[in-house]
Amino acid sequence: MEKYAEMGYDDLVSLVQNNNDNMALDYLINNKCKSLIKKKTRGYFILGADKEDVIQEGMVGLYKAIRDYRPDKEASFISFAELCINRQIISAIKAAGRQKHIPLNTSISMDKPVTGEDEDYTYLDFLSKTGGNPEDEVIGRENLKILEREILSNLSKMEQQVLGYYLRGRSYTQIAKLMGKEEKSIDNALQRIKKKVSLIVQKKAME
Repeated sequence: MEKYAEMGYDDLVSLVQNNNDNMALDYLINNKCKSLIKKKTRGYFILGADKEDVIQEGMVGLYKAIRDYRPDKEASFISFAELCINRQIISAIKAAGRQKHIPLNTSISMDKPVTGEDEDYTYLDFLSKTGGNPEDEVIGRENLKILEREILSNLSKMEQQVLGYYLRGRSYTQIAKLMGKEEKSIDNALQRIKKKVSLIVQKKAME
């Protein structure tokens, strides 16, 4: 990690974008930009969410900054990252405000595209088996297992339990009763799961 400590933001971002350097990515996120995330998420509040949710939104913004930054533009990486983080958090705040009157059981859909755009892959696609010819199925199944392990390793025990019930078709009300929790607590857990899956998928896309 010593060589990364001597590098500037532009060099580290270049390693991630051009060389798929995961160590450079980890250093950017966990060392170089750790204080930036704390700074930019301080003071923000998302309706119905907790501090971890705000930080997760900030991380999504940071990933987008690393992915989209171009050094030939006038803005520095830090300025661009701050902009992306702010936009992501503000978008989440606005979305939460729009959804505050939506019934609880329709406030999250795990079968929507992971990026929120018109793409083929959904959250459930990454957590369920896929079909195809035998060779593709073996390859897909192995990659899926790796992704599943990474996702589960990033979830708390409660989130793992909630996701397990959810994927078995349990409703918010049923999960809340089974776990002795409030329905809003289940909703918040699924929101966190969705954001964590999104971050992992974006990270994998950079590899």
